[in-house]
Amino acid sequence: MKTRLIGLIVASAMLVSGAGMAQAEGRSPAYVAARASGQVGEQRDGYLGVVAGGGDIAAMVRDLNNQRRAVYTSAAAGKSTIEEYAFTTGCKLIRDTKPGEKYQGLDGSWKTRGAGAPELDSRCP
Repeated sequence: MKTRLIGLIVASAMLVSGAGMAQAEGRSPAYVAARASGQVGEQRDGYLGVVAGGGDIAAMVRDLNNQRRAVYTSAAAGKSTIEEYAFTTGCKLIRDTKPGEKYQGLDGSWKTRGAGAPELDSRCP
């Protein structure tokens, strides 16, 4: 049962994070610029984090995280908890970072993705 649940979460996360979030976040020139400059990064919990920047960056991240939370809430309904769904999606989002982009490492610090694979939590599917 648990394996099936994880499979459903992973499949849903791929669809949601790959399509919904990419569309919502990718269209914002401010988000694209902040991500490219290393001001925002992917956190292990499935939400964006502020790496560097002021109030405008923090407000943008808060708004985008509210959008993510809404997607997670809808997608997780009846399948898993929001936190489990967000975590699984976070694994995918970190895995999908591009070289030069920021992500939260296992120790909680901000890492810059190199040419190799990023650090992933051992619980990531």
